[in-house]
Amino acid sequence: MVEFDVIIIGGGPGGYVCAIRCAQLGLKTAVVEGRDTLGGTCLNVGCIPSKALLNATHNLHEAHENFEKMGIMGAAPTVDWARMLGYKDDVIGQNTKGIEFLFKKNKVTWLKGWGSIPAAGQVKVGEETHTAKNIVIATGSESSSLPGVTIDEEVIVTSTGALTLKSIPKKLVVIGAGVIGLEMGSVYARLGAEVTVIEYLDAITPGMDAEVAKTFQRILTKQGLKFILGAAVQGVDKGKTGATVRYKLRKDDSAATLDADTVLVATGRRPYTTGLGLEALGVEMLPRGQVKTDSHFATNIAGLYAIGDAITGPMLAHKAEDEGMALAEILAGKAGHVNYDVIPGVIYTTPEVANVGKTEEQLKEEGRAYKVGKFSFMGNGRAKAVFQGEGFVKILADKATDRILGAHIIGPMAGDLIHEICVAMEFGASAQDLALTCHAHPTYSEAVREAALACGDGAIHA
Repeated sequence: MVEFDVIIIGGGPGGYVCAIRCAQLGLKTAVVEGRDTLGGTCLNVGCIPSKALLNATHNLHEAHENFEKMGIMGAAPTVDWARMLGYKDDVIGQNTKGIEFLFKKNKVTWLKGWGSIPAAGQVKVGEETHTAKNIVIATGSESSSLPGVTIDEEVIVTSTGALTLKSIPKKLVVIGAGVIGLEMGSVYARLGAEVTVIEYLDAITPGMDAEVAKTFQRILTKQGLKFILGAAVQGVDKGKTGATVRYKLRKDDSAATLDADTVLVATGRRPYTTGLGLEALGVEMLPRGQVKTDSHFATNIAGLYAIGDAITGPMLAHKAEDEGMALAEILAGKAGHVNYDVIPGVIYTTPEVANVGKTEEQLKEEGRAYKVGKFSFMGNGRAKAVFQGEGFVKILADKATDRILGAHIIGPMAGDLIHEICVAMEFGASAQDLALTCHAHPTYSEAVREAALACGDGAIHA
């Protein structure tokens, strides 16, 4: 029996990144994964396939709405749904095969099957028990539902089922106005579905900067999405040809229903630790199902660690990756660290929405003196040239020191633009540091510089 330095349970972004880094640092490493492919939820049924469909439907929208404006003439394209799903599956395959190649390249052992931890230092996969000096729980999360809502992944679906629908629904009801709901809602709206989003709170994208959320909802409404806010879903009744969503408006307790061909339940995710044997092992858990860890990702059981969606913090693939790399460094005797104040978030609709650091609402709650620098993409030549002038860049900086405290972008390539600000924040930069940095023209990034200038004497093109 081979003894490993590290066995990681879960081959998603946190697990596979941790494994590769451990191997690079000289640790004998294995990963337990029960799927037929590596990459976890993200690569198989999450981030990657949804981005493929977002890309395909964005191009469809451009062909229908903007090609003629640019002098590109011809019959409007139609959708071959089976081929579009095939494109999505091909993208998945390329990415998952890439992880398998990286495992072979770095000599990471893939223990195929579902793992459990019968005792400290032991991982059981199938009938075999393997030993390791260190064990890492990187089992990710699963979609959560609501009382009175039974998922069948055909009519009443999670994000997983929404990626493999047999046909494009005429009417889609999305329960939950978070990232997953709005991304998948956008996909099907572009494909011609009538999309209605029901949200319990009074605003979409809970936790987002309020000004961005308001602008975002206005733009999505123009794109055809309908919103019912402040509504508590009571249940979903499946019929012969679809489903009926029952809900009550919180403001007056009035009841109503919505009929749909498909209902997407996008009410968040919960840690997935089923079958690991953590309770019998005596592992301390938190009230919401996360594994309790210290600042070095260690549980109360010696040699047992946890990262990613299985522990506290935002359920983001890149957060899990960062934790995986930091833990690998720690296990190799080095200093591993994650700066939780600089973890960006992105919504991949059109326009994209991205944020990092504090919102205005958080700064007000903290009583912190701050200033705002804002710049609209209507003043950006590159954005206007591609019909994406809606949206803005907003930078929040400390009033006394000018240090950047947060940034919020809604506009073209926001998910890429945010990283300039992430790097600036990582180095403790001021808004003026960004403003004094030369930005190529014409690029979307100039809007970031203009927002930084607006934190000082004022933007040039506003």
